[in-house]
Amino acid sequence: MPKPLTYFVSDVHLGLRVGDAASREKAFVDFLQGMDPARTEALYLLGDIWDFWYEYRDVVPKGYVRVFSALLSLMDAGVKVFFFRGNHDIWTYHYFEELGMKRLEQPYELTIGRRRFCLGHGDGLGPGNRGYKLMRGAFHNRFLQRCFSTLHPWLAFRLGNGWSRRSRLGKNINYQFSGADEPLYRFCEAYPGKVDIFVFGHYHARVDMPVPRGDGSSSRLLLLGDWITAPNWLLYDSEADSLSF
Repeated sequence: MPKPLTYFVSDVHLGLRVGDAASREKAFVDFLQGMDPARTEALYLLGDIWDFWYEYRDVVPKGYVRVFSALLSLMDAGVKVFFFRGNHDIWTYHYFEELGMKRLEQPYELTIGRRRFCLGHGDGLGPGNRGYKLMRGAFHNRFLQRCFSTLHPWLAFRLGNGWSRRSRLGKNINYQFSGADEPLYRFCEAYPGKVDIFVFGHYHARVDMPVPRGDGSSSRLLLLGDWITAPNWLLYDSEADSLSF
């Protein structure tokens, strides 16, 4: 019988040298260790858990031992762990799966309890953003990924971490989601399936808003904030049919 609790988390940005990176990692480990495996069915990592992750065939980024230990403890206790690639941790190929996690591709639909969910990181969904979508396509291109893999890890990780940090510092962390004008909102509004709850990350803004549908009903759009300022996650209790940030 499924256990009642499902957790969703996004945009921890482990390794980002902005603010107190060590405290952010500790807070994430505390969050993982605070779950009750006897009541937790699944954990969904919705992307950008790492600020930069690049995985060679025989080399992965160093560190994060306590994070992986906490994830392994959850999985050993029967909690299912799923992950989506974000725009900062695109380059995951096999390692997470070898640890026991399962990779999903956005948009991903599933039923939890009495609700139909649609999940993903949220980047590149909806109309517009042509420049970003071109860049995203390049980052996902297998030929370009193989070219990057020819770089020595010492250089590759410095380039990647430098780009990632500049990308984050160049953005307004206190981003204001503009509702119906956002491509992601329009994606949800035009989504063909019957979905009760959309859950995404990426925007570094905590949002909970209705999305009207053509049949007179409405869905609910939930965006998870980031961990750069404070820990945050979403919890769905299927027993009580309740959502809480």
